[in-house]
Amino acid sequence: MRLILASVLMLAATGSALADPDVAKGETAFKKCMACHAIGPDAKVKVGPPLNGIVGAKWAHFEGYAYSADIKDGAAAGKVWDEATLDNYLTNPKVLAPKGKMAFAGIKNEDERKDLIAFLAQFNADGSKK
Repeated sequence: MRLILASVLMLAATGSALADPDVAKGETAFKKCMACHAIGPDAKVKVGPPLNGIVGAKWAHFEGYAYSADIKDGAAAGKVWDEATLDNYLTNPKVLAPKGKMAFAGIKNEDERKDLIAFLAQFNADGSKK
């Protein structure tokens, strides 16, 4: 009986980690990014590059944007913005790019990061939705 109760409590405690990402909540979370980044068919460079097609893209993939040396080095090393790397970067950008340009404290809430990544993942490189 104790084993069953412990299992149920553990599942309840990790329930949010098991929840599917919510794209609508991710769109709301993207508002934190909008001052510096754009997404969608008409996205242009702002302070940062457009984020179209970012999930699965190589680092420094947007032509014509002046990336920091950290990001360029990651590109030269063949790094890709997969979901795990984006999650790490969004938690605290200075972990992956200590000398990077991104002046953003990060998103501490795991569910919010996952929702944001799900929102970003729906955009192709040309800004159209998948």
